[in-house]
Amino acid sequence: MSIKVLMNEGRELRVRIAGESHTTLQLFRSRLNENSSVEYANFFQKHPDLDEPELYVRAVKGKSAEKVFRDLCSGISKEFTGLKL
Repeated sequence: MSIKVLMNEGRELRVRIAGESHTTLQLFRSRLNENSSVEYANFFQKHPDLDEPELYVRAVKGKSAEKVFRDLCSGISKEFTGLKL
């Protein structure tokens, strides 16, 4: 998964995530919106075949959106690493 930071301004973070589908972005969005440090999170995709999706996160006052996103990625990674079938 390739992530390009488009905006990182303290409470607000916007990243472009290459090669991922709505499934992955929905996982990020739902987990972020469940987090008490997040005021708002959503993903956007202009054209499904031409444009890579973008994830937007706005943290509550006093929190860093980048840190919240990094912590979420770390948690998801650990969760999937421990998965046994």
